[in-house]
Amino acid sequence: MKLIDVQHEFFLPLWRRVAVVAVCFGWALFEFGFGDPFWGLLSAGIGAYCTREFFFAFNPRPGTRPGGGSGGGSGGENGGDGPG
Repeated sequence: MKLIDVQHEFFLPLWRRVAVVAVCFGWALFEFGFGDPFWGLLSAGIGAYCTREFFFAFNPRPGTRPGGGSGGGSGGENGGDGPG
C-alpha cells in the first residue's frame, strides 16, 4: 500500500490533476513570497512530482472507469457477492 496513490481512479478527471498541481505550485509561490524557502522548495518538489506522475507517467489501474467511481458495491471484482 502506498502512502499517496497518484494512480488512483480519483485522479481520472483531468481537472482534478490540474487542480492538485496548481495548488502545490501556488503554495510554493506563497511560501517563497513570505520568505520561507524550505517550505517553498518542499511544495515545489511535490508539485514537480505530481506533474511528472499526472501528466507524463499517468496510467490508472485496469478496470477503472473514466466517469469516476467503481460502480458501487462492497468489494472486489465480483462486487462482494461472495467467493468466486
